[in-house]
Amino acid sequence: MRIKNFKARMANRDMMAGTFIKTPAYELIEVLATSDLDFLCIDMEHSPFDRGRTDACLAVARALDFPVLVRVTHFSSETILQVLDMGAVGVVAPHIVSAAQAADLARLSHFGNGGRGFAGATRWAGYGTQSMVEVLAQSGRETVVIAQIEEPEALDNVEAIAATDGIDGLFLGPSDMSVSMGYTDTNSQELINALKRTGDAAKASGKAYMTFVPNVAKAAVWARYGPHMFFIGSEQGWMKAGANADAAGIHAIG
Repeated sequence: MRIKNFKARMANRDMMAGTFIKTPAYELIEVLATSDLDFLCIDMEHSPFDRGRTDACLAVARALDFPVLVRVTHFSSETILQVLDMGAVGVVAPHIVSAAQAADLARLSHFGNGGRGFAGATRWAGYGTQSMVEVLAQSGRETVVIAQIEEPEALDNVEAIAATDGIDGLFLGPSDMSVSMGYTDTNSQELINALKRTGDAAKASGKAYMTFVPNVAKAAVWARYGPHMFFIGSEQGWMKAGANADAAGIHAIG
C-alpha cells in the first residue's frame, strides 16, 4: 500500500524522507526499497537516465510497491506521459514560474480534454486489468504533481501556483533559487525568506511542501519554515560519504 497511500500522506503533511537517484541502475531501487526511506526521485534532469533505464527502474519500483517520483528533464507533455505510463507515482517539474504553467503541468499529468493521453494497457494501469472507470479513479487518487520553485519570478507567483488545481505540492529548489538571486551558497537570509514564503503558500492552499537538503542537520533547521518532505542528497553522495568515513577509519589505524 505504499504507492497507494503516498499522495494521501503528502496531503496529510506527514514528515517524509527521500533522496534523488542519479545512477540509472534498477539495483539501487531494489536496495533502497528495503530501507526506511519514504520515497525516491529519479533525476532525469541532471543524470544520464534514458527512457529504457527509467522504465527498468520504475518496473522494479512498481513491483516492490515503492513510491518513486521522476524529476523530468523539462516541462514536456511527452516526457510526463511516458514516465507516468511507466509507473512513476508522480512528476517533479523544474522551473515552474507562473500559475498558467502550473495549470498546464496539472492538465498534462491527468486524463481529460487536452491532458494525458489515455491508455489502459500500461504498467501504471495494470496492463489492461482495470476498467476505464478504475483507471481514471486511480489517477485522481494516486498521481502526484509537484511544481518546483527555483527563480525569483516563481517566488513572486508562488501563492497563485500553490492555489492551482491539480498541483499537489511545491518543491523549493534552494540551489537554483540562490544562484538566481545572485548568491554562491544557500545561506542567505533572502533564501530563508523564500523558504518561508513558499511554505506559507503551500500551507494556505493545503498543499505539500518539500525541499532539498544535504543532510539531516540542515533539514532540522529548515523544517521550521514548513517543509515536511526532504530530498536528502543522493545515493551518490551517500556512497561517497560512507566510503570516505570507512577509508578515514582504516587510514587512522596505522
